[in-house]
Amino acid sequence: MSIAFPVRLGAAENALIDQLKSLGADATAERITVAGLPTRRVEAYHYTDLKLLLKAIPPLAQAANAAGVSALDIAGAQRLAIVNGVIQAAPAAVAGVIIGKAEGTALSTRDDVLVHLNGALVEESLTLTLEGPIDHVIQVDRRIEGDAAHAADSLKVFVADGASATIIETFSGSDAAHVGNHATYVTLGKDARLTHVTVDLSARAVSHFATNEYQVGENAQLRTLVVHAGAGLARTHLFPRYAGAGAHGDITGLNLVSDGQHSDITMMAEHAVPQTSSQPLFKSIARGRGKSIVQGKLVVARDAQKTDAKFMHQGLMLSDEAEILSKPELEIYADDVVCGHGSTCGKLDEDSLFYLMSRGIPQAEAETMLVRGFLEELVDPIEDEALAEALHGVIDGWLLGK
Repeated sequence: MSIAFPVRLGAAENALIDQLKSLGADATAERITVAGLPTRRVEAYHYTDLKLLLKAIPPLAQAANAAGVSALDIAGAQRLAIVNGVIQAAPAAVAGVIIGKAEGTALSTRDDVLVHLNGALVEESLTLTLEGPIDHVIQVDRRIEGDAAHAADSLKVFVADGASATIIETFSGSDAAHVGNHATYVTLGKDARLTHVTVDLSARAVSHFATNEYQVGENAQLRTLVVHAGAGLARTHLFPRYAGAGAHGDITGLNLVSDGQHSDITMMAEHAVPQTSSQPLFKSIARGRGKSIVQGKLVVARDAQKTDAKFMHQGLMLSDEAEILSKPELEIYADDVVCGHGSTCGKLDEDSLFYLMSRGIPQAEAETMLVRGFLEELVDPIEDEALAEALHGVIDGWLLGK
């Protein structure tokens, strides 16, 4: 007979339990009491042991002054704000954009601690319904301001049949040791097209967690880009589901990590019906003692014949102490598919570096040129010029150590 021993809870877990009970979320509090935060024994968190990494949970966020400035300025964008988990008054919507609110989190129910916490903490979600071609970039500015706080928020997006749009979410705030838990749920209708970019520009003291869920309909086209460039501890969990014939996804991401940073992008994609395709591409650049993790799992359902899915992760190490961890996976139940995965990791090409330096280019500038070339594949497909310029600014700022 096996004996179940109680989990030893740490300070962060006890703080979470107290906060959840104060909100009446007893079921979620009980989950943490019984199981604690996930450790490396939980497969999806094997490289991001939250019990070890998450040392403390600050008090629940209070209403804050929404007058702060976004960490990323995008010319011509329509800006919406969520500050300390509270949806701010929206400006007049552009044509084709319907702004509203919905009760609770936008995420589906799934067995993940961050999803459970978001569901317990979020009171209302910002909703966007997009109809027709939307010419303006929509920016959702999600900030945690003031003293160290634990904040959760949620965004729900519906892209109508035949509509097209570009959305960028930016995450930032004050320099305090915040813990942010952010949720985004996106549905793409038939023949819809969406570019969805998320950029973490939080302070180094912040722990940033995000869950992005996508339902991609018939002949819909989804392009995403996740950029981690700020928080000391960052994790984005991606759940794309290709639910209509002809659905396609270019799911991409970038970890930019320096000394002491830990950034994790984990994807679990489901090809649920026949004749869908995806090309996930993730890149990591690590310097100092930075640690980058990319996990990608492609699941092909039994009836999802003619699936074409290829996962790739490429890592670039700029120091001997840097660490890049990669885990690609395939779980295929259909027999008429074209699927694959790959992962590479290395340093800057010495021959290319020598070639540039032999032409009179200083070493630092030559290295920067090579890194920019390595990343261009992620930014080049972004069609909006102002957004692409802003993303190049984020990358250049990181390269210059800003």
